[in-house]
Amino acid sequence: MTETQSPIISIRGLTKTYEGGHQALKGIDLDIRKGEILALLGPNGAGKTTLISTICGLVRPTSGTVTVDGFDITKDYRETRKRIGLVPQELTLGAFDVVVDTVRFSRGLFGMRADHKRVDEILSDLSLDDKKDSIVTRLSGGMKRRVLIAKALAHEPRILFLDEPTAGVDVELRKDMWRLVEKLRESGVTIILTTHYIEEAEEIADRVGVISDGRLLVIDEKENLMSSLGKKQLIVDLRTTIPAVPESLASFDLELSDDGARITYTFDTQGERTGITALLQAMNEAGLGLKDLNTSQSSLEDIFVNLVKTDNER
Repeated sequence: MTETQSPIISIRGLTKTYEGGHQALKGIDLDIRKGEILALLGPNGAGKTTLISTICGLVRPTSGTVTVDGFDITKDYRETRKRIGLVPQELTLGAFDVVVDTVRFSRGLFGMRADHKRVDEILSDLSLDDKKDSIVTRLSGGMKRRVLIAKALAHEPRILFLDEPTAGVDVELRKDMWRLVEKLRESGVTIILTTHYIEEAEEIADRVGVISDGRLLVIDEKENLMSSLGKKQLIVDLRTTIPAVPESLASFDLELSDDGARITYTFDTQGERTGITALLQAMNEAGLGLKDLNTSQSSLEDIFVNLVKTDNER
């Protein structure tokens, strides 16, 4: 986001406490950039759905402010809501609706004039051409998910929320959806998704945020996150097994495998020196023969698991 470009969504001090005392959001501050793909990761109950529902005006915040394209979500509800498309987790569709009718109706709900051609284009993008005259209840779960996305896109929103969009759907739909996400982003749509499929967030997101226990633990460019919080490891296979790491190697961050045949060295990717050369020299001096060397880099999933684990231990 350039200095002159305002965020399309701005969140300050957002809290939500439900009746009964459960605090689902605890002081969230977040700016979402126009045209980006933001992935929100977090365990069940972390507050992801409450956050999305609040921005969409479905849940009233306890305190704090949210603006969408400069409009306040409470004072200017109609203005903010028409800019947003939401694909919820639940398959909430009318029992006897015909696919094309339910999508056209969704468009009308937001005061958009009828445009059958545009609706047909949306259905085509979601591979629903041959299902447009089908009754929704007769569709498979994956097809129903496509209809939900079509409904969310019917009024041509500039912001699209996808709440666990690929949970329980087939690989084909998942691939179709990510192609559509890319196409929407190219047209300037801002996309915020929550997901358990971390490898997909790793593939398509520009930025990643991690939510745990109602708090936003971190938000950063995906590459920065993986670079600054990721770990790199050198895996050394030994020629002969050893019962323990020699005392002379105690200054290195080493872990010996249970069978004594492999040593793993974890080092800082941001450090001026990795320490690998010094380690290999020290291993040689300790009389350890090397059979093979490999390196591995943390995945986004490793970072996510470590962040949430650390937060839970606080």
